[in-house]
Amino acid sequence: MMLDQLLVRQVRRRVEASGLPFVVELWNGELVGNAADAAVRVRLHQASSLKAMADPSLGALARAYVEGNLDLVGNVHDILSLGDRLCNAGDYSPKTGSDGWKWWRHTRTKDRRNIQYHYDVSNDFYGLWLDARRVYSCAYFKTPDMSLDAAQEAKLDHICRKLDLKPEDRFLDIGCGWGGLILHAAQRYGVHAVGITLSDDQYTYVSQQIEARGLTGQVDVRRMDYRDVPEHGGYDKIASVGMFEHVGRPHLRIYFDKIAALLKPGGLVLNHGITTAEPDASGLGSGIAEFIEDYVFPGGELVHASDVLRAAAGSGLECLDAENLRPHYGKTLWHWVTRLEAHADEARRLIGEQKYRIWRIYMAGSAHAFDHGWMELWQVLAGKAVDGSQPNYPFKRDFIYRGE
Repeated sequence: MMLDQLLVRQVRRRVEASGLPFVVELWNGELVGNAADAAVRVRLHQASSLKAMADPSLGALARAYVEGNLDLVGNVHDILSLGDRLCNAGDYSPKTGSDGWKWWRHTRTKDRRNIQYHYDVSNDFYGLWLDARRVYSCAYFKTPDMSLDAAQEAKLDHICRKLDLKPEDRFLDIGCGWGGLILHAAQRYGVHAVGITLSDDQYTYVSQQIEARGLTGQVDVRRMDYRDVPEHGGYDKIASVGMFEHVGRPHLRIYFDKIAALLKPGGLVLNHGITTAEPDASGLGSGIAEFIEDYVFPGGELVHASDVLRAAAGSGLECLDAENLRPHYGKTLWHWVTRLEAHADEARRLIGEQKYRIWRIYMAGSAHAFDHGWMELWQVLAGKAVDGSQPNYPFKRDFIYRGE
Protein backbone atom coordinates (compact mmCIF):
# COMPACT_ATOMS: atom_id res chain seq x y z
CA MET A 1 0.00 0.00 0.00
CA MET A 2 2.86 2.36 0.85
CA LEU A 3 4.36 1.82 -2.62
CA ASP A 4 1.00 2.53 -4.27
CA GLN A 5 0.73 5.82 -2.37
CA LEU A 6 4.23 6.80 -3.42
CA LEU A 7 3.41 6.01 -7.05
CA VAL A 8 0.16 8.01 -6.86
CA ARG A 9 2.12 11.02 -5.60
CA GLN A 10 4.67 10.55 -8.38
CA VAL A 11 1.90 10.38 -10.99
CA ARG A 12 0.27 13.48 -9.50
CA ARG A 13 3.54 15.43 -9.65
CA ARG A 14 4.14 14.36 -13.26
CA VAL A 15 0.62 15.28 -14.39
CA GLU A 16 0.70 18.66 -12.67
CA ALA A 17 4.22 19.48 -13.83
CA SER A 18 3.43 18.59 -17.44
CA GLY A 19 0.75 21.26 -17.82
CA LEU A 20 -0.88 19.03 -20.43
CA PRO A 21 -4.68 18.83 -20.87
CA PHE A 22 -5.28 15.31 -19.60
CA VAL A 23 -6.60 13.68 -16.47
CA VAL A 24 -5.78 10.35 -14.83
CA GLU A 25 -8.70 8.47 -13.30
CA LEU A 26 -7.62 5.98 -10.63
CA TRP A 27 -9.32 2.61 -10.10
CA ASN A 28 -11.11 4.06 -7.04
CA GLY A 29 -12.59 6.99 -8.99
CA GLU A 30 -10.08 9.57 -7.75
CA LEU A 31 -9.02 12.07 -10.43
CA VAL A 32 -5.48 13.33 -10.89
CA GLY A 33 -5.39 16.50 -12.96
CA ASN A 34 -7.96 19.02 -14.15
CA ALA A 35 -10.90 17.10 -15.60
CA ALA A 36 -12.56 20.29 -16.87
CA ASP A 37 -9.76 21.02 -19.35
CA ALA A 38 -8.88 17.44 -20.22
CA ALA A 39 -8.72 16.43 -23.88
CA VAL A 40 -7.66 12.92 -22.89
CA ARG A 41 -8.66 10.73 -19.96
CA VAL A 42 -6.38 7.90 -18.81
CA ARG A 43 -8.31 5.34 -16.76
CA LEU A 44 -6.19 3.08 -14.56
CA HIS A 45 -7.91 -0.20 -13.69
CA GLN A 46 -5.60 -1.39 -10.94
CA ALA A 47 -2.77 -0.24 -8.71
CA SER A 48 -0.15 -2.00 -10.83
CA SER A 49 -1.08 0.33 -13.71
CA LEU A 50 0.53 3.20 -11.83
CA LYS A 51 3.99 2.08 -12.91
CA ALA A 52 3.29 2.92 -16.56
CA MET A 53 2.24 6.46 -15.61
CA ALA A 54 4.82 7.15 -12.92
CA ASP A 55 7.80 6.84 -15.29
CA PRO A 56 6.18 6.63 -18.72
CA SER A 57 7.56 5.72 -22.11
CA LEU A 58 5.45 5.40 -25.23
CA GLY A 59 6.19 1.67 -25.35
CA ALA A 60 5.17 1.14 -21.72
CA LEU A 61 1.93 3.08 -22.16
CA ALA A 62 1.11 1.13 -25.32
CA ARG A 63 1.71 -2.17 -23.50
CA ALA A 64 -0.51 -1.15 -20.60
CA TYR A 65 -3.25 -0.09 -23.04
CA VAL A 66 -3.05 -3.31 -25.05
CA GLU A 67 -3.06 -5.48 -21.93
CA GLY A 68 -6.16 -3.69 -20.65
CA ASN A 69 -4.42 -2.21 -17.61
CA LEU A 70 -5.52 1.25 -18.64
CA ASP A 71 -7.89 2.88 -21.11
CA LEU A 72 -7.07 5.87 -23.31
CA VAL A 73 -10.20 7.92 -23.87
CA GLY A 74 -10.22 10.78 -26.37
CA ASN A 75 -9.35 11.65 -29.95
CA VAL A 76 -6.49 9.41 -31.04
CA HIS A 77 -4.57 12.41 -32.47
CA ASP A 78 -4.71 14.05 -29.04
CA ILE A 79 -3.74 10.79 -27.33
CA LEU A 80 -0.55 10.44 -29.42
CA SER A 81 0.35 14.12 -29.19
CA LEU A 82 -0.07 14.20 -25.41
CA GLY A 83 1.73 10.88 -25.00
CA ASP A 84 4.67 12.19 -27.02
CA ARG A 85 4.95 15.33 -24.89
CA LEU A 86 4.39 13.50 -21.60
CA CYS A 87 7.16 11.00 -22.36
CA ASN A 88 9.45 13.50 -24.11
CA ALA A 89 9.57 10.89 -26.82
CA GLY A 90 11.36 13.17 -29.24
CA ASP A 91 14.31 13.26 -26.85
CA TYR A 92 14.73 9.47 -26.82
CA SER A 93 17.57 8.13 -28.91
CA PRO A 94 16.42 5.60 -31.50
CA LYS A 95 17.19 1.94 -30.91
CA THR A 96 20.65 1.08 -32.23
CA GLY A 97 22.56 -2.10 -32.92
CA SER A 98 21.28 -5.23 -34.57
CA ASP A 99 19.72 -8.48 -33.48
CA GLY A 100 21.72 -10.23 -36.17
CA TRP A 101 23.18 -12.64 -33.65
CA LYS A 102 19.68 -14.09 -33.31
CA TRP A 103 20.10 -16.19 -36.47
CA TRP A 104 16.89 -18.08 -35.77
CA ARG A 105 14.82 -14.94 -36.26
CA HIS A 106 14.86 -15.39 -40.04
CA THR A 107 14.74 -19.09 -40.73
CA ARG A 108 12.04 -20.03 -43.23
CA THR A 109 9.91 -21.53 -40.48
CA LYS A 110 10.26 -18.50 -38.21
CA ASP A 111 9.59 -16.01 -41.02
CA ARG A 112 6.45 -17.87 -42.06
CA ARG A 113 5.22 -17.93 -38.46
CA ASN A 114 5.93 -14.21 -38.01
CA ILE A 115 4.15 -13.27 -41.24
CA GLN A 116 1.14 -15.38 -40.37
CA TYR A 117 1.00 -13.81 -36.89
CA HIS A 118 0.52 -10.37 -38.42
CA TYR A 119 -1.43 -11.07 -41.60
CA ASP A 120 -3.52 -14.17 -40.86
CA VAL A 121 -5.75 -12.29 -38.45
CA SER A 122 -8.89 -12.12 -40.58
CA ASN A 123 -9.38 -11.06 -44.18
CA ASP A 124 -12.68 -9.48 -43.14
CA PHE A 125 -10.90 -7.45 -40.45
CA TYR A 126 -8.48 -5.93 -42.93
CA GLY A 127 -11.39 -5.33 -45.29
CA LEU A 128 -13.01 -3.06 -42.69
CA TRP A 129 -10.40 -0.33 -43.00
CA LEU A 130 -8.26 -0.90 -46.09
CA ASP A 131 -9.29 0.47 -49.48
CA ALA A 132 -11.36 -1.59 -51.93
CA ARG A 133 -8.19 -3.26 -53.33
CA ARG A 134 -6.93 -4.06 -49.80
CA VAL A 135 -3.57 -2.39 -50.39
CA TYR A 136 -1.70 -2.55 -47.08
CA SER A 137 1.12 -0.11 -47.79
CA CYS A 138 1.71 3.63 -48.19
CA ALA A 139 -0.67 5.37 -50.59
CA TYR A 140 0.31 8.18 -52.98
CA PHE A 141 -1.70 11.37 -52.51
CA LYS A 142 -1.29 13.45 -55.65
CA THR A 143 -3.53 16.04 -53.98
CA PRO A 144 -4.15 16.34 -50.22
CA ASP A 145 -7.90 15.79 -50.56
CA MET A 146 -7.71 12.50 -52.46
CA SER A 147 -9.74 9.64 -51.05
CA LEU A 148 -7.86 6.62 -49.75
CA ASP A 149 -9.12 4.47 -52.63
CA ALA A 150 -7.97 7.02 -55.21
CA ALA A 151 -4.59 7.46 -53.49
CA GLN A 152 -3.97 3.71 -53.41
CA GLU A 153 -4.80 3.42 -57.11
CA ALA A 154 -2.41 6.32 -57.74
CA LYS A 155 0.28 4.47 -55.76
CA LEU A 156 -0.17 1.32 -57.84
CA ASP A 157 0.16 3.38 -61.02
CA HIS A 158 3.18 5.21 -59.57
CA ILE A 159 4.94 1.88 -59.05
CA CYS A 160 3.94 0.52 -62.45
CA ARG A 161 5.17 3.66 -64.21
CA LYS A 162 8.49 3.63 -62.33
CA LEU A 163 8.98 0.06 -63.45
CA ASP A 164 7.95 1.08 -66.97
CA LEU A 165 5.69 -1.98 -67.18
CA LYS A 166 4.82 -3.09 -70.69
CA PRO A 167 2.47 -5.73 -72.10
CA GLU A 168 3.90 -9.24 -71.87
CA ASP A 169 6.49 -8.28 -69.23
CA ARG A 170 7.10 -11.05 -66.69
CA PHE A 171 6.45 -9.31 -63.39
CA LEU A 172 7.14 -10.63 -59.87
CA ASP A 173 5.67 -9.09 -56.71
CA ILE A 174 7.55 -10.24 -53.58
CA GLY A 175 5.11 -10.11 -50.68
CA CYS A 176 2.00 -9.50 -52.77
CA GLY A 177 -0.43 -8.94 -49.90
CA TRP A 178 -4.04 -9.17 -51.03
CA GLY A 179 -3.01 -8.92 -54.67
CA GLY A 180 -3.70 -5.25 -55.38
CA LEU A 181 -0.51 -4.65 -57.40
CA ILE A 182 -0.40 -7.84 -59.47
CA LEU A 183 -4.11 -7.60 -60.35
CA HIS A 184 -3.76 -3.91 -61.27
CA ALA A 185 -0.59 -4.48 -63.29
CA ALA A 186 -2.19 -7.32 -65.23
CA GLN A 187 -5.44 -5.53 -65.99
CA ARG A 188 -4.02 -2.04 -66.63
CA TYR A 189 -0.59 -2.81 -68.09
CA GLY A 190 -1.00 -6.26 -69.61
CA VAL A 191 1.83 -8.00 -67.77
CA HIS A 192 2.09 -11.65 -66.79
CA ALA A 193 2.30 -11.43 -63.02
CA VAL A 194 3.40 -13.72 -60.21
CA GLY A 195 2.80 -12.80 -56.59
CA ILE A 196 4.28 -14.62 -53.60
CA THR A 197 3.17 -14.53 -49.96
CA LEU A 198 3.68 -16.53 -46.78
CA SER A 199 0.18 -15.70 -45.53
CA ASP A 200 -2.46 -18.41 -45.87
CA ASP A 201 -5.28 -15.87 -45.74
CA GLN A 202 -3.74 -13.68 -48.42
CA TYR A 203 -3.04 -16.67 -50.67
CA THR A 204 -6.68 -17.80 -50.45
CA TYR A 205 -8.02 -14.29 -51.11
CA VAL A 206 -5.77 -13.59 -54.11
CA SER A 207 -6.53 -16.99 -55.64
CA GLN A 208 -10.23 -16.16 -55.48
CA GLN A 209 -9.68 -12.72 -57.00
CA ILE A 210 -7.67 -14.13 -59.91
CA GLU A 211 -10.47 -16.52 -60.79
CA ALA A 212 -13.21 -13.95 -60.27
CA ARG A 213 -11.52 -11.45 -62.60
CA GLY A 214 -10.83 -13.98 -65.33
CA LEU A 215 -7.05 -13.66 -64.96
CA THR A 216 -6.18 -17.34 -64.66
CA GLY A 217 -3.13 -17.97 -66.82
CA GLN A 218 -2.07 -14.33 -66.71
CA VAL A 219 -1.73 -13.93 -62.94
CA ASP A 220 -0.43 -16.53 -60.50
CA VAL A 221 -0.14 -16.43 -56.70
CA ARG A 222 2.18 -18.76 -54.80
CA ARG A 223 2.56 -19.49 -51.11
CA MET A 224 6.33 -19.25 -51.09
CA ASP A 225 9.37 -17.78 -49.34
CA TYR A 226 11.25 -15.30 -51.53
CA ARG A 227 14.39 -17.39 -51.10
CA ASP A 228 12.68 -20.32 -52.82
CA VAL A 229 11.45 -18.59 -56.00
CA PRO A 230 12.85 -20.52 -59.01
CA GLU A 231 15.45 -18.54 -60.92
CA HIS A 232 15.04 -20.12 -64.35
CA GLY A 233 13.47 -17.85 -66.97
CA GLY A 234 13.88 -14.67 -65.01
CA TYR A 235 11.63 -11.63 -64.64
CA ASP A 236 11.63 -8.38 -66.59
CA LYS A 237 10.38 -6.38 -63.60
CA ILE A 238 10.20 -7.05 -59.85
CA ALA A 239 8.47 -5.16 -57.04
CA SER A 240 8.75 -5.63 -53.30
CA VAL A 241 6.26 -3.45 -51.44
CA GLY A 242 6.18 -3.38 -47.65
CA MET A 243 8.02 -6.68 -47.39
CA PHE A 244 11.73 -6.02 -46.85
CA GLU A 245 11.07 -4.76 -43.29
CA HIS A 246 10.68 -8.48 -42.49
CA VAL A 247 14.02 -9.45 -44.06
CA GLY A 248 16.36 -8.35 -41.26
CA ARG A 249 19.59 -6.36 -41.56
CA PRO A 250 21.91 -9.42 -41.72
CA HIS A 251 19.87 -10.84 -44.59
CA LEU A 252 19.72 -7.75 -46.82
CA ARG A 253 22.53 -9.02 -49.04
CA ILE A 254 20.83 -12.42 -49.37
CA TYR A 255 17.61 -10.62 -50.27
CA PHE A 256 19.12 -8.42 -52.98
CA ASP A 257 21.32 -11.25 -54.29
CA LYS A 258 18.13 -13.26 -54.82
CA ILE A 259 16.43 -10.35 -56.58
CA ALA A 260 19.45 -9.86 -58.82
CA ALA A 261 19.44 -13.57 -59.69
CA LEU A 262 15.72 -13.44 -60.54
CA LEU A 263 16.00 -10.30 -62.67
CA LYS A 264 16.78 -10.51 -66.36
CA PRO A 265 19.71 -8.38 -67.63
CA GLY A 266 18.31 -4.91 -68.24
CA GLY A 267 15.45 -5.54 -65.83
CA LEU A 268 14.16 -3.18 -63.14
CA VAL A 269 13.26 -3.68 -59.49
CA LEU A 270 11.39 -1.35 -57.13
CA ASN A 271 11.89 -1.77 -53.38
CA HIS A 272 9.26 0.08 -51.32
CA GLY A 273 9.69 -0.03 -47.56
CA ILE A 274 9.83 1.68 -44.19
CA THR A 275 13.25 2.88 -43.10
CA THR A 276 14.74 4.63 -40.09
CA ALA A 277 15.33 8.37 -40.25
CA GLU A 278 18.79 8.11 -38.64
CA PRO A 279 21.63 6.14 -40.26
CA ASP A 280 22.67 4.03 -37.26
CA ALA A 281 19.19 3.28 -35.90
CA SER A 282 17.41 -0.06 -36.07
CA GLY A 283 14.06 1.08 -34.67
CA LEU A 284 12.25 3.75 -32.69
CA GLY A 285 13.16 4.75 -29.14
CA SER A 286 10.98 5.26 -26.05
CA GLY A 287 10.28 1.53 -25.93
CA ILE A 288 8.40 1.61 -29.23
CA ALA A 289 10.65 -0.81 -31.11
CA GLU A 290 10.30 -3.41 -28.36
CA PHE A 291 6.51 -2.98 -28.29
CA ILE A 292 6.31 -3.54 -32.05
CA GLU A 293 8.54 -6.62 -31.83
CA ASP A 294 6.37 -8.17 -29.11
CA TYR A 295 2.89 -7.28 -30.34
CA VAL A 296 2.91 -6.26 -34.01
CA PHE A 297 5.79 -7.39 -36.25
CA PRO A 298 7.86 -10.10 -34.55
CA GLY A 299 11.16 -10.48 -36.35
CA GLY A 300 10.91 -7.11 -38.10
CA GLU A 301 13.89 -4.76 -38.28
CA LEU A 302 14.27 -1.34 -39.88
CA VAL A 303 17.37 -0.07 -41.66
CA HIS A 304 18.32 3.30 -43.13
CA ALA A 305 17.83 4.09 -46.82
CA SER A 306 21.61 4.18 -47.21
CA ASP A 307 21.75 0.53 -46.12
CA VAL A 308 19.25 -0.31 -48.86
CA LEU A 309 21.39 1.38 -51.50
CA ARG A 310 24.57 -0.23 -50.20
CA ALA A 311 23.09 -3.73 -50.11
CA ALA A 312 21.51 -3.39 -53.55
CA ALA A 313 24.76 -2.10 -55.06
CA GLY A 314 26.66 -4.96 -53.45
CA SER A 315 24.36 -7.34 -55.32
CA GLY A 316 25.09 -5.67 -58.65
CA LEU A 317 21.96 -3.52 -58.83
CA GLU A 318 22.34 0.14 -59.83
CA CYS A 319 20.10 2.69 -58.10
CA LEU A 320 18.28 4.75 -60.72
CA ASP A 321 15.68 6.63 -58.69
CA ALA A 322 14.90 7.13 -54.99
CA GLU A 323 11.87 8.88 -53.48
CA ASN A 324 10.87 9.43 -49.87
CA LEU A 325 7.09 9.21 -49.39
CA ARG A 326 7.20 9.86 -45.64
CA PRO A 327 4.31 12.39 -45.47
CA HIS A 328 2.17 10.13 -47.66
CA TYR A 329 2.46 7.28 -45.16
CA GLY A 330 1.41 9.46 -42.24
CA LYS A 331 -1.70 10.45 -44.18
CA THR A 332 -2.38 6.84 -45.20
CA LEU A 333 -2.18 5.63 -41.61
CA TRP A 334 -4.54 8.31 -40.30
CA HIS A 335 -7.06 7.19 -42.94
CA TRP A 336 -6.69 3.61 -41.71
CA VAL A 337 -7.10 4.59 -38.05
CA THR A 338 -10.21 6.64 -38.78
CA ARG A 339 -11.76 3.79 -40.73
CA LEU A 340 -10.82 1.23 -38.07
CA GLU A 341 -12.36 3.32 -35.30
CA ALA A 342 -15.51 3.76 -37.38
CA HIS A 343 -15.86 -0.05 -37.44
CA ALA A 344 -14.64 -0.65 -33.89
CA ASP A 345 -17.52 -2.90 -32.82
CA GLU A 346 -17.21 -5.15 -35.87
CA ALA A 347 -13.42 -5.23 -35.52
CA ARG A 348 -13.72 -6.35 -31.90
CA ARG A 349 -16.18 -9.06 -32.95
CA LEU A 350 -13.77 -10.35 -35.59
CA ILE A 351 -10.45 -10.27 -33.71
CA GLY A 352 -11.18 -9.46 -30.07
CA GLU A 353 -10.48 -6.47 -27.84
CA GLN A 354 -6.74 -6.92 -27.42
CA LYS A 355 -5.91 -7.19 -31.13
CA TYR A 356 -8.19 -4.25 -31.88
CA ARG A 357 -6.18 -2.22 -29.38
CA ILE A 358 -2.90 -3.41 -30.89
CA TRP A 359 -3.85 -2.26 -34.37
CA ARG A 360 -5.38 1.01 -33.19
CA ILE A 361 -2.42 2.16 -31.10
CA TYR A 362 0.18 0.76 -33.51
CA MET A 363 -1.23 2.49 -36.58
CA ALA A 364 -1.89 5.77 -34.77
CA GLY A 365 1.59 5.68 -33.26
CA SER A 366 3.11 4.97 -36.67
CA ALA A 367 1.18 7.87 -38.21
CA HIS A 368 2.55 10.15 -35.51
CA ALA A 369 6.07 8.83 -36.11
CA PHE A 370 5.90 9.51 -39.85
CA ASP A 371 4.39 12.95 -39.28
CA HIS A 372 7.29 13.85 -36.98
CA GLY A 373 10.08 12.42 -39.12
CA TRP A 374 10.97 9.50 -36.86
CA MET A 375 10.56 7.06 -39.77
CA GLU A 376 10.65 7.33 -43.55
CA LEU A 377 9.22 5.44 -46.51
CA TRP A 378 11.56 5.00 -49.46
CA GLN A 379 10.89 3.75 -52.95
CA VAL A 380 14.20 2.74 -54.51
CA LEU A 381 14.25 1.83 -58.20
CA ALA A 382 17.28 -0.15 -59.37
CA GLY A 383 18.33 -1.87 -62.56
CA LYS A 384 20.43 -4.85 -63.59
CA ALA A 385 22.95 -3.42 -66.02
CA VAL A 386 24.08 -4.90 -69.34
CA ASP A 387 27.74 -4.14 -70.07
CA GLY A 388 27.54 -1.20 -67.68
CA SER A 389 24.42 0.34 -69.21
CA GLN A 390 20.70 0.27 -68.54
CA PRO A 391 19.25 -0.44 -71.99
CA ASN A 392 15.61 -0.56 -70.85
CA TYR A 393 15.55 2.51 -68.62
CA PRO A 394 14.32 5.75 -70.25
CA PHE A 395 16.90 8.50 -70.58
CA LYS A 396 14.73 11.00 -68.65
CA ARG A 397 12.68 10.47 -65.52
CA ASP A 398 9.60 12.40 -66.67
CA PHE A 399 8.06 9.10 -67.86
CA ILE A 400 7.33 8.36 -64.20
CA TYR A 401 4.91 11.28 -63.98
CA ARG A 402 3.11 11.00 -67.30
CA GLY A 403 -0.61 11.36 -66.92
CA GLU A 404 -0.39 13.07 -63.50
